Amino acid sequence: MQLNLPEISAEVQQAKMRFGIVGNAPALIGAVSRAIQVAPIDLSVLVTGESGSGKEFFPQIIHAFSPRKHNRYIAVNCGAIPEGTIDSELFGHEKGSFTGAVSARKGYFEEADGGTIFLDEVAELPLTTQARLLRVLESGEFLKVGSSTVQRTNIRVVAATNVNMLEAVESGRFREDLYYRLSTVQISVPPLRDRGTDIMLLARKFAADFSERYSMPSVNFSDSARSMLLHYRWPGNVRQLKNVVEQLALFHAGEEINADTLGAYLPQNAMVFTPAVKSTHAHDYGQERELLFNMIFRMQGEIDSLRSAIDRMGGSKTPALVTPASEVEVIDMPRTLVKYTPQADTMLIDHTPSIPSVKEATAKTLEETERETIRRSLENNDGRRKATAKELNISERTLYRKIKEYGLE
Repeated sequence: MQLNLPEISAEVQQAKMRFGIVGNAPALIGAVSRAIQVAPIDLSVLVTGESGSGKEFFPQIIHAFSPRKHNRYIAVNCGAIPEGTIDSELFGHEKGSFTGAVSARKGYFEEADGGTIFLDEVAELPLTTQARLLRVLESGEFLKVGSSTVQRTNIRVVAATNVNMLEAVESGRFREDLYYRLSTVQISVPPLRDRGTDIMLLARKFAADFSERYSMPSVNFSDSARSMLLHYRWPGNVRQLKNVVEQLALFHAGEEINADTLGAYLPQNAMVFTPAVKSTHAHDYGQERELLFNMIFRMQGEIDSLRSAIDRMGGSKTPALVTPASEVEVIDMPRTLVKYTPQADTMLIDHTPSIPSVKEATAKTLEETERETIRRSLENNDGRRKATAKELNISERTLYRKIKEYGLE
């Protein structure tokens, strides 16, 4: 299948080469392009994405393509600084302001005056520090710890998080006014599983880099290993892929890696496979449609398993013989009709309450089916939303919204 790759501008190519960004996935190119576009304009930027997806490159791109590029760039991991000292680290302190403050100290906001500060894992900031940060963003003013003298700084803030910020705001863990002040422009970094063949480009690069660095024979990947790499869910994203490839390059130097060898380095409890490459001609109906597709595929798998079990029983249990419609149409979707066609002309189904027939399922409305599927999954997972979202193969944000929509709190 011929895929139409996005046209990549000279600036995007330059940014990719400068910062070692590998891949041509449309979502990745769009994120890089967005960072370059916003760079010359002094707006706050919030970079969102899963842990390990490469969010740290985008503040560097913004700084490098901005008028501040000749001034300082400071990256701060907010989650790695203890709550008791983070105000001192960010804003500085005066001598004697607390135990151990033997001398005055400049904070990052003073040190980076005229430049850019990157606040990684910004959702981890304590609420008191969030109030100080809001003041800096709104007026450029701050107070050192233990000082009553207002100081000013001319700084650009780029923040990043892997947390659902709207949920953090609703739960009271993050200030709403600060969220909207930080997210003047948002850049979403795609997870590795949505980047298609970029996975193989990265795997080959990591293998070649490791081989060159340690003067070892390089590994290569068989067709089965490539298929597994492309379809594995990669919950740890690029960071996890690099870890796995470097282990393979060390312990299997010079070998061809097959699926069995690769599988030994992937967590068995996360062996969830997803489509690797989407056609540019396919319509994307969003996360709300994932639930319906997963329900249909899971239903077909349950029916096939039940039929096999009945066949092994040798007819000791008398099942009902059902001849389903040749195809079940899922309507209410724009422009495209999604069809599910059973693999056999007839199916043997045991009428148990836990497995609805295909006719019964299609008699329900889409909303009823979604609600019932979510309710059952929540019960199976004792109400744990993270586990439920994983089982249904949807995002926690989508699940949270559906729970509120269907009154399943």
